[in-house]
Amino acid sequence: MDSITQIVLGAACGEAVLGKKIGNRAILFGAIGGTIPDMDVFVGKLLFNNQIDAMAFHRGFMHSFLFAILAAVGFGMLVFWIYNRGKRYGMTTKKDWIWLFFASIFTHPILDSFTAYGTQLFAPFSDYRVAFNNIAVADPFYTLPFLIALIIMMWFKRTSTKRRLLLKIGLGVSSLYMLFTLVNKYHVHGVYKKSLELQQIDYVRFQTQPTILNNILWYGIAETTDAYYVGFYSILDTEAAVGKWNKLPKNHELIQGMPKDLKTLAWFSSGYYNLNKTNTPDTFLFKDLRYPLMDENDPNSSIFKFTISKINDRWEAAPFYSSDINEGDIDAFWTRIKGI
Repeated sequence: MDSITQIVLGAACGEAVLGKKIGNRAILFGAIGGTIPDMDVFVGKLLFNNQIDAMAFHRGFMHSFLFAILAAVGFGMLVFWIYNRGKRYGMTTKKDWIWLFFASIFTHPILDSFTAYGTQLFAPFSDYRVAFNNIAVADPFYTLPFLIALIIMMWFKRTSTKRRLLLKIGLGVSSLYMLFTLVNKYHVHGVYKKSLELQQIDYVRFQTQPTILNNILWYGIAETTDAYYVGFYSILDTEAAVGKWNKLPKNHELIQGMPKDLKTLAWFSSGYYNLNKTNTPDTFLFKDLRYPLMDENDPNSSIFKFTISKINDRWEAAPFYSSDINEGDIDAFWTRIKGI
């Protein structure tokens, strides 16, 4: 999920493990632990000179179970060695710090796995991307109550029972909301399946996910042999059905064969992608169709898209994702959330 949410969850883990012993410093170190897996964005740029390789590295090994164990031991021993001196000598143990970093690092990829982006929890043994698709990568309904509880908690003494109560409230509210998104996902998935059958769309597979910043408006994509069908459904709609489907051609044949870099992008997008020509030779617009349109009436309003170009013997992605999203798209998105 987004960085703020991961910081909040990591901070809560730090408080749970060491809050009684070192107070707000546990929150600080937990927040640091919660951000460590996402450092793979910078590590990927250092390791690879190809943007596609760097993009595939994100949510890879540094988001795995194995990394959580290794990093927890390494960071735990290092911080204990730095912290356990002077007046602080004997306040904490090496085991305390290892558990703090394990909890804050380990919960990061677990939380990411509930989003559509996917997380390689079993790397390097498997490149399977775990993605439950039940919550957006940024959802204030999950984050804000948790964040508010954490901020209030910091004003109480480390031994205060109110501090522990607020921690439980923050974790409890966020967990209940996550449970709601899973139940909501089950309902929405059934709506999409029924809608596809009623529209007689002969699909190979389909998936659903919430749109950004909410769990009300959902987006679904169904794959057929030569195209994708995408549609929206809001739980505020008057009918439990997808009212409109957009047909998007795959255009996979625009790039002959299946070069290594395109295979990586296909894996990255779980096979839900299409290609479009540009005005430049050997340059195409790549759209990761797992992520929704901003405007269901505009098939060109995809959120996650970028150009790929053939340079020498390799394909390279643009360093920044392109976007033509405008104020009208945002207005259409907000209007659609409110239902039809």
